[in-house]
Amino acid sequence: MTRTERSPAKTGTGNRTTRLLGAGALVASAGVLYFGLVTTPADEVQGDLVRLIYIHPAVSTMAFVAFGVTALASLLYLYPRTRSWRWDRLAGASGEVGVVFCALSLATGSIWGRPAWGVWWTWDARLTLTALLCALFVGYLALRRTGGGAESRAIRSAVAGVLFAVVVPIDHFATEWWRTLHQGDTLATLHPKIHGSQLWTMLLSFIAFGLIYAWLMFHRTRLEQLESRLENEGLAYALAARRAEGAPSEPESGPETAPVSGPEAAAVSGSASGESTEAAASAGLQS
Repeated sequence: MTRTERSPAKTGTGNRTTRLLGAGALVASAGVLYFGLVTTPADEVQGDLVRLIYIHPAVSTMAFVAFGVTALASLLYLYPRTRSWRWDRLAGASGEVGVVFCALSLATGSIWGRPAWGVWWTWDARLTLTALLCALFVGYLALRRTGGGAESRAIRSAVAGVLFAVVVPIDHFATEWWRTLHQGDTLATLHPKIHGSQLWTMLLSFIAFGLIYAWLMFHRTRLEQLESRLENEGLAYALAARRAEGAPSEPESGPETAPVSGPEAAAVSGSASGESTEAAASAGLQS
């Protein structure tokens, strides 16, 4: 498979879709901030600390979604019938966005855990697996920047993306498979543990961060396309410059002299014959 595809004319990463997604994300995020900080009540046990529930579960879920998209796009790239560079770009973009959400999940979880558990970090099953997942996909992003041919690098990255994503379901079910400090699912049950305005605000937070994920994905995928275009055109330019350096240069010639004809030619001929006669006479006298 050759990496030749039509490059778009525009060089920006935004369009009407990204503007709509961005506007929707801003409105939804503003709603989460307002309802989460103003209208929803504090918890009887955790007090105002419970307001982190409008951020932490959503960013954690988006991290899982992003890594799942990376795995799916990687599988589509590895399958010969669906192999296309757009799947490679989608996998890389989603992996990068997923690392951002996963880091936010670890940060907000530590902030929540300090007053709730008394420590910033503990080697709990859920926390350890989330940290492992983040480290694995940081390695995945590093693997995408290694040397070698573009196709072989994409295949290596796709295999890694599929293998690393296996940790996602293990991390999700960690609170059910092991005894952990982390609480279980709040919404994924027949009887949710929160109700009323808290429930609706939490659902709105998933919508807000879902729109943020989609907005970031559109921009990051477009940026991947531009980077691919720069790599291809830069390589072509370098090869052309190299060929130009190795091409043999034509020998430089002096200024051309126009042929002399007519009376000027006769004068030149007479002058030359006169000089020859004088030279011969001088030679005879010397002898």
